[in-house]
Amino acid sequence: MGIAATWGARGVCPNAPVKVETVMATGTVKWFNSEKGYGFIEQDGGGADVFAHYSNIQSTGFRELIEGQKVEFDVTQGQKGPQAENIRTI
Repeated sequence: MGIAATWGARGVCPNAPVKVETVMATGTVKWFNSEKGYGFIEQDGGGADVFAHYSNIQSTGFRELIEGQKVEFDVTQGQKGPQAENIRTI
């Protein structure tokens, strides 16, 4: 099998991830339980609330969000719906 058969006619691996430029979403923390480490963010502009887990908060030290706090984040599809990644306060 030659390179063209393995990598495709243009030399690009067909299973390689494709980097897509995205614009970070913004929203307001609806609620966050610091003891359990999760909560939800209400998106600016509407749409479903987005699940927020403490492990996705970009911060040093104790990572938590405060109700009413403005944040920016990437939205990905989780097991149970939209979830926030790379959460940063603004």
